[in-house]
Amino acid sequence: MPGQNATETRDKILWILKKKGPCLPVHVANETGLSMLFASAFLSELLSSKEIRISVMRVGSSPLYFLNEHEYMLERFANHLKSKEKDAFMILRERKFLRDSEQTPAIRVALREIRDFAVPFRKNNEIFWRYYLVPESEFPGFVEDKAEKVEEVAEVIAVSATPIKKEEIPAPMKIMEKPLEIVSKPAVLTKHKKILATKTQKKKPDRESDKFFNKVKDWISGNGMEISDIEGLTKNTITLRVKISNEEQLLVAFNKKKIVEEDVIKAGRKAAEFGLKYHVLSLGEPSKKISDLIDAGKSLASIRKI
Repeated sequence: MPGQNATETRDKILWILKKKGPCLPVHVANETGLSMLFASAFLSELLSSKEIRISVMRVGSSPLYFLNEHEYMLERFANHLKSKEKDAFMILRERKFLRDSEQTPAIRVALREIRDFAVPFRKNNEIFWRYYLVPESEFPGFVEDKAEKVEEVAEVIAVSATPIKKEEIPAPMKIMEKPLEIVSKPAVLTKHKKILATKTQKKKPDRESDKFFNKVKDWISGNGMEISDIEGLTKNTITLRVKISNEEQLLVAFNKKKIVEEDVIKAGRKAAEFGLKYHVLSLGEPSKKISDLIDAGKSLASIRKI
């Protein structure tokens, strides 16, 4: 990071979050003078070290980063929830606790999407939701049973992938209108565990994307380049403006081991849009066909039609 000490930058970001509460990466970038790329990198590091937290909710396409003691401030951003998620938020905030089986299918799904505000727990094999700022001890007939709560939360979240049929919608009733029934459904729980395992596997590409991002960042730093702007940032392709000896150039990095002609052409066209020279990075060596073409082009004076 040119001109800045990494420790000082992290401390400054923590100070910004302490002063302003939950922030988007763009806010941190503006306050620190960092590029979005570096601001996001520092936030990821602080998140990994558990010094800060990240929201499930998105404001636009970005999550919120916040200190643990500022969790209560997430309420301010509830207006960014989608329509049905906002309905679920309002119902839960008003009633504090909801029995899952009493909700409409749309609200049941929405509760599983607003995990910043809806905290699941089980009582007598039934799923309940509490508003995140309300302690579970306020639940009617509360008896502390930490083991039940901790072991069952994963299964509760997994239910979101299970279709809810119209005929399963129960008649409306108050949350504690009748005693809770003890129901045992081992087959359903096993299905939910499989769903959860599938969801966990789907998260691996995100971790791989982070590794790729860090590799690109380290390569740039180790080759005397400085990032000046971001032109594109996806899971498989990173397009950056970089400076080399004060000359701006384009760098296109592909998250794959072997690039093909189409990748080089794509990078070349992007560079042509900006009138810049360009670099192409990948996780492996270029194919022999591309290497031979590059070598042949070094001494090529022109290609003409006769």
